[in-house]
Amino acid sequence: MSLPDSETPTSPSRKRATIARLLKEARQAFSEKGLAGARVDEIARAAGVTKQLVYHYFSSKEELFASVLDESAQDVLADLLALELDHLPPTQALRVLLEHAFDQYRSDPTLGPLAQEGLRFHEHNTAHRVRFADIAPALVMQMDHILRRGAATGEFQQGVDARLFCAASALVTTGGFTNRYTVSAVAGFDTTSPEGIAAWRQFSVDFVLAAILANNRPVLRRPAMQGQSPACEI
Repeated sequence: MSLPDSETPTSPSRKRATIARLLKEARQAFSEKGLAGARVDEIARAAGVTKQLVYHYFSSKEELFASVLDESAQDVLADLLALELDHLPPTQALRVLLEHAFDQYRSDPTLGPLAQEGLRFHEHNTAHRVRFADIAPALVMQMDHILRRGAATGEFQQGVDARLFCAASALVTTGGFTNRYTVSAVAGFDTTSPEGIAAWRQFSVDFVLAAILANNRPVLRRPAMQGQSPACEI
């Protein structure tokens, strides 16, 4: 596809800056409106470029969405892998990792909706392969290192499968964001309200820890909350 001279990138740095703006605006649009509702022309306008330039870099709206998912997954993983955990006792290291992963969703309101939309996208767009499956093993290795340290000290049960544990802990801790309606309806409070986020953070992390601790498991009681919202208001 040819572009007007005024829109032809003049340097690699300018191209990277343009793509970064596009991905930023696309991320916001997809998180708010979903893949079906987001419009490429609106994303282009918000990024200060033409629709033609968007399709110069991305062959379709689906490819643009897949690129947003890739960037999001890479950012999340890089943030988790950057944590300094080896100086902490294994139980504390695991708690810090789980709480940090939870707080990524709390601090970035686009992550939950993107994850929900990504699930539907992966089920119906097998041709658009995203890179999460390629980069996830690094997170599993980080988890395996903590689990092995904990097993060696006697804090954790022996033989916990790091890959399955990593998957299960992610589903539990982020479920209040990625499956808000179901989790909130069953829990009896909105897991995305300030009080609900704090309550689900405490309970879900304790739940995951209780599954592998050899001793001194946390009691899985309902966290104290103020201003609890009934499920019917979700």
